[in-house]
Formats: sequence, structure tokens, C-alpha cells
Amino acid sequence: MERTAADALAFAVALAASALALGWAAASAGGLARLPAGDSRMRAVAMAIAEGARAFLRRANAAVGVFVAGMTLLLLLAARLGHPGLTSGSAVAFVTGAVASLAAGYAGMRVATIANVRTAEAARSGLGRALRVAFGGGSVMGFTVTGLGLAGLSLLLFLFGNPAQASAVDAINGFALGASSVALFARVAGGIFTKGADIGADLVGKVEEGIPEDDPRNPAVIADNVGDNVGDVAGMGADLFESYVGAVVACIAIGAATHLGRSFLLLPLLLSGLGIISSLIGALVVRVGADREPAAAMRLGTVVTAALFLAGAGWATIGLDRRPALFLAVAVGLCLALCIGFLTERATGAGRPAVTAVSRAAESGAAIAVIEGLALGMASVPGPLVAVALAILVAHACGGLYGVALAAVGMLGPTAMILAVDAYGPIADNAGGIAEMSGLPEDVRIRTDLLDAVGNTTAAMGKGIAIGSAALTALALFAAYAAEAQLKVIDLMRPAVVAGMLAGGALPYLFSAFVMRAVGRAALEMVGEVRRQLRERPGILRGQVRPDYARCVDISTRVALREMVIPGLAAVVVPFGVGMVFGREAVAGLVAGALVSGVASALQMSNAGGAMDNAKKWIEAGACGGKGTAAHQAAVIGDTIGDPLKDTAGPSLNILIKLMSIVALVFVPLFR
Repeated sequence: MERTAADALAFAVALAASALALGWAAASAGGLARLPAGDSRMRAVAMAIAEGARAFLRRANAAVGVFVAGMTLLLLLAARLGHPGLTSGSAVAFVTGAVASLAAGYAGMRVATIANVRTAEAARSGLGRALRVAFGGGSVMGFTVTGLGLAGLSLLLFLFGNPAQASAVDAINGFALGASSVALFARVAGGIFTKGADIGADLVGKVEEGIPEDDPRNPAVIADNVGDNVGDVAGMGADLFESYVGAVVACIAIGAATHLGRSFLLLPLLLSGLGIISSLIGALVVRVGADREPAAAMRLGTVVTAALFLAGAGWATIGLDRRPALFLAVAVGLCLALCIGFLTERATGAGRPAVTAVSRAAESGAAIAVIEGLALGMASVPGPLVAVALAILVAHACGGLYGVALAAVGMLGPTAMILAVDAYGPIADNAGGIAEMSGLPEDVRIRTDLLDAVGNTTAAMGKGIAIGSAALTALALFAAYAAEAQLKVIDLMRPAVVAGMLAGGALPYLFSAFVMRAVGRAALEMVGEVRRQLRERPGILRGQVRPDYARCVDISTRVALREMVIPGLAAVVVPFGVGMVFGREAVAGLVAGALVSGVASALQMSNAGGAMDNAKKWIEAGACGGKGTAAHQAAVIGDTIGDPLKDTAGPSLNILIKLMSIVALVFVPLFR
């Protein structure tokens, strides 16, 4: 095949797959909207959740818009001053990436608030039907993210005509910067909102008053369910949008910096398009097999997706280009994703020995349960890190740093499926809340709880894959930065490099401290508000007076937006400031240090929190005496400690390390 024909094929597959993904998402959303939404009580609860989520995103997007405007002006000013590598195209692409990320998150949240009440209604008829509805809502998020991400990158490269040109690479770097910036703010703000509300609701409701989860008498219950949508759906959507885009951009940036041919630069677009098609078939498998056990149905869909993507990658790398080494790099990335998923399931899966050990520890009190959960998180770090290290070595042997970047593309090729499996969990969680607040039969709540427990494990797997891909992507972006900065060697004997590494290693801990304290402050305000309402209006606990749900939603919104500013700005300001003051070598050390400590910390926090969450659910399912026991109360306390680890600080770190890398790459012309 002629090279020009192969290039045209890559663009055609990428654009067609993008259109297919967005079309599938639109059709699925329309189909969900036509399903029955239950009785008037269910619809009223769902409306309150949807209104709270929309109100939060409106205020959050307005705040993020100020940052986007400031960054755009900075990029335009740098372009006006004639700095090479910073053009008006970079600014336009930055805005495009930011808007696409916001749109993906909003679309996912909007559909999740449609699917939650319909999942609760479907659970009346059986587990299989409820799974189909919840997974259908999650798949809208998955295909919207991949469709918008691939369409944006493809169109930018198509408009510039030649992806090997510096202007094209500068543009897609700007697109990645926009996606990463919005993702960090969305993750941090959404995580603070959801965990502040969740912890406040659990500590007062479950521990102090002994009322069930999602009981309508709890004033924080609507805020808790709103948080599932803004944190675990919109936030996760923006997170994986950034990961997906970042992997492709890193591959293209490495190819351009090392002067590889045009076909190398277009290969990640072709692979991403094949990943969407494979994910679509895998999603159909899950829907058809929904009547089987939920975890088995999604496992089968994931395996089918991976197998089809691997076959497509073989066609793209061997059949078209006769480069089996590149196929091996893609296969290594895909195997790494499956390996991390397996290791995460072992550490956090409901009923797994690690989780049951935390449940049994809760019988001895909250302190022992937390110690066991934290130790489990620490013990879970070496396995994924060793897997990442081996993958880097093999991928590098296959194609140098380009091979490492291509492994990240292989790892995130099935992103649509990964995100569909991840986003279905919060929908099932919301469905359980709606069932509880609407007084549906107990068997409905049992079904939604089963879906939610599986969703906790799939969410932990999604976070693990995002963190693992962050290591590969950040390494590739780091290599692209070194090439742009003309740093042939990063000399560890130079004080600036060592100082930068130490500062970079410290930054994830400082970032996590800000985020964890923010969750603590949000939870403290929520606990105070819930106690006040129950004290001043005793009729609430007797079911005679309706709580002021809106007040609790407003508290979470206000605190989340206030507290997201410092962590969000730090990821941009620190590498920029270090580069301007201390130079390019110091930035190289900074990014390298943040990469090592950030990946390890993110894995530890995500797995520890996931295990403590499922340990609580394992007890609620009847283990260790079940609900209402001392072990249950201890597990609830452990869960409240694990929540900000797994849903706020941990997943935010993988965005932090990539955002620092892309900031360094975009602004390297300004560094001394």
C-alpha cells in the first residue's frame, strides 16, 4: 500500500470511529430517556439529584472558565512575543481541548442522572435488566469521551495537513494542555464535593443515628447522590479524556521530536479508532449477556474488547506497515492494562481475601481496620510498579521511547469500554439511593447494592489503569520535553536536577495534603449542618418533616469550588515557575521526581480506599454480623477514611503528573 493511501486510511478510520462513537452515545442516551422512570416519588428524588448536579457543574465550569481565559491570554501573549513553539494555534487548541473535556464530563453527568432512576425502576424486574440500563448509561460516557477526544485530535492534525510539522505538534500539545487542566479541576472539585457529602452523611446518619444509607431522613443524602454524578461520573470522564488524549499526544510528540516518518505519527490515531470499534462490540456483548452474573458479563465484554483491539493492532502494525516490533509494544501496553486490572481486583474485589481480612479486622475496632486497609494499600504498590517497569523495558526494546508511548496508546485503546464499566458503578449507586428514598421493596435495593459492589471493583480497576497509563504517558512526554529542551542527558550529578527531583517528589504529598484537608473541611461543615438540622427539627428523624437538602448541596458546592483553586493552580504554576527561575534542567528533575512518587502514592491510596469501601459493603451483605454491629460501625469509619484516598487524592495524582509534563512541554520555549 502506498504511504499516502495508508495515511488517508488512518484519518478515515479515526474520523469514522469518532463519528460512530458519538452516534452510539447519542442513540443510547435517547433510548435511555424513553425508558420508564418509575413513580412520582422516584422522579422527584431523581429531579433533585439532577438539579443539584447541574447547579454544581454550572458554577464549577464558570470558575474553570476564568482559568482557561487566563491561560489563553498567556499563550497568545507568548505567541505575540515571537517565542518559537508557542503560536496562536496553540491557544486555539488549548481552548478546544478544555471545551471538549467540559463537554464530555457534562454529557456523562447528564445521562447518568437520566439513567439512575431508570436503573432503579428496571431493578424491579430483575438484575439483568438493571445492569443493561446502568451499563448503557456508562457506555454513553465512554463513547462520548473517546469520540470527542479522537475527533479533536484528528481534525487538528487534518487542518494542519502534515502532522510532522512543528505547528501541528504545537497545536495538539495545546489540546492536551486544555484537557489536562480541566481534568484536574474537575477531579479535585468533584472529589471534594462527593467525599465531603458522603463522609458527612455516613458519620451522622450511620454511626451517630443508626439510620440506613440513603435514608431520606438524612439531610445530606441528596448531596451524597449528587456527588456520585459530579465526582465519579463527570470527574472520571474528564480524567480519562485527559489520559486518552495525553497518550496519543505523547506518541505523536515523541515521533515528531525524533523525526520519525509521517506514518508513525498517524499510527496512534488509527489504533485509537480501532479501539473504539472494538469497545463497541464489547459493549454489545455485555448487554446481551447481562442476565448472567454482573461481574462475569463485564469481564467477558472486556476480554472480547481486548482481543478485538489486539487483532486490529496486528492488522495496523504488521498487515499495513510490516513492523511486528510495534505490534509487540501495543500488545505490551494492553497486557499491562489487564495485569493492573487483575492486581487491583485482587486487592479491592468484594469477597477477595484482602477485603475480607479488612472486614475481620473491623471486628476489633476501627483502628485495626484502618491499619489493615492502609497496609493492604502499601502492599498493593510493588506489583503494578514492577509490571509498569517491565512493560517500559519491553516497549523500549521494541521501539525506543516511541515504543513506550505506543504502549500507553495500547493500554488506553479500549478506553470506551474501560470507562463504560467504570461509570456504570455510580449510576447503580444512585439507583440504590433512589430506591431507598422512594420506599421501593427490599429486593430492589439488594439488586442495586450487588451492582454497586461490582462497580466499586471496576472503578478501582479503572483508576489503576489510569494511573499505570499515566506512568507511561508522563515518561513519553518527559522524553519529548527533553528533546525540545535539547537535554541529551539528565545528569543526576548536577545540583539543579537533584533539587528538582526532590521538589518534584514532595509535590504529590503536598498536593494530596491540600486535597485531603479540603475533604476534611467539607465533611466537617456537612456534619455540623446535618447535626444542626436534626437537633433543631426533631421531626426529621420521625419522618414528619422534610430535611433541607438544598442547604447541604450548597455547602458541598461552595467548599469544593473554594478548595480546588490552590491544588489546581499548583500543577501549572510550579513547573512554570521552576522553569522560569531555575531553568530547564531543574524542570526535568521536577517532572521525574513527581512521576515516581506520584504513581506510587496514587496506587497506594486508590487501593487502600477501595478495599476499605468494599470491606464495609461485605459486612453490610451479612459478613461479621452484618449491619448495625460494632464491626459495621468500625468499617464505616474505615470507609470514610478511605473515601478521600480512593476518590479524591489518589486519582487526582495521575492527572497531576501528566499535567506537569505537558505544561513543561508546552512552555519549554520560555524556560531559561
